[in-house]
Amino acid sequence: MEAQRGPASIPPLFEAAWNAHDMEAFGRLFHDDASFVNRFATYWRGAEPIIAGHRFIHETVYRDSTLKIDPPDVDSISDDAAILHFWTRLTTGVAHPAGPHQVDTLILAVVTRKDGVWRIQAAENVTLVDPKTGQEILRSS
Repeated sequence: MEAQRGPASIPPLFEAAWNAHDMEAFGRLFHDDASFVNRFATYWRGAEPIIAGHRFIHETVYRDSTLKIDPPDVDSISDDAAILHFWTRLTTGVAHPAGPHQVDTLILAVVTRKDGVWRIQAAENVTLVDPKTGQEILRSS
């Protein structure tokens, strides 16, 4: 896996690990004590639960999925911390119970540099929905 050279290097590595369904590479993007809230409000604390939760979906409903991530907005907090916001488009395959479809989400990630390596400290993934109906929608861009 390519080294995380800065906050903006994390989303492309996240995309590559997802699309390779490589949960070991995915897990290396997180600090050991990281937290993650998925788009269904499941909360994982610690890299091992984050990896296990993602491994399960990559062995089942997302085993034939792909993820496309837009370049992140990066807000620096300090030399060793930043906030990332990045859009994702998940394309599911026939393994998903709802069949092939797409979902847009926005991920907010707090990333920090410890021992010279940038990793995710906390992340939350939210699905784009119509606020009036709750219906999932796709971005037009």
